[in-house]
Amino acid sequence: VHPNVSQGCQGGCATCSDYNGCLSCKPRLFFVLERIGMKQIGVCLSSCPSGYYGTRYPDINKCAKCKADCDTCFTRNFCTKCKSGFYLYSGKCLEKCPDGLEANNHTMECTSIVHCETSEWSPWSPCMKKGKTCGFKRGNEVRVREIVQHPSARGNPCPATTESRKCIVQRKRCQKEGKGKKNREEKRKKSNKDESKETRQESKGRAARRQNREQRENNNKTQPKKRKASNKEQDLAPVDTAH
Repeated sequence: VHPNVSQGCQGGCATCSDYNGCLSCKPRLFFVLERIGMKQIGVCLSSCPSGYYGTRYPDINKCAKCKADCDTCFTRNFCTKCKSGFYLYSGKCLEKCPDGLEANNHTMECTSIVHCETSEWSPWSPCMKKGKTCGFKRGNEVRVREIVQHPSARGNPCPATTESRKCIVQRKRCQKEGKGKKNREEKRKKSNKDESKETRQESKGRAARRQNREQRENNNKTQPKKRKASNKEQDLAPVDTAH
């Protein structure tokens, strides 16, 4: 072993030196050179840092640099994230997206253009004017539809979601607020009044019939006495003897 090579290293190094840092790594760790000013030192990491990708070999695992426009990559020719100002598309970093695609500034990727989509129109509303369906001859009716898919930046914009057209209705007067209730109340009172009147008339009729019945009964009781008195008077009447 070279005098400046140590076996008792820290930080995952298998071998190291005071000047160059790690010279080799423990199993499964990746070896990468880091620049500190004018000096490069070796370090051993569990995964490669941003801008590097890992390759495994029988004797050593190394971190290699991605292409200049890649922030992270899977291999040197396949980027997974681009640096600022570039858009990711199929593993490549592009300044401008291909035709048929658009740049997504949120994900920094080239994505498909999405056009607006709407639902079917609803049925036409009742003919109205100033929020009322009565008291006029000409009004308006409307129908609506909903947006089910909002467009992307370069997609076709959404059309109008409401439509209105003029309409004609048979003119009728508006019923005043509370008038219907008032009419029902008046009808109820009238009905109660009629029922009360009929009840009073029935009571009067029953009283009259009862009075007539009592009077007939009293008459029936007094008639025999009158007939008796009449017979007695005939017996006491003087007999005409002139003949």
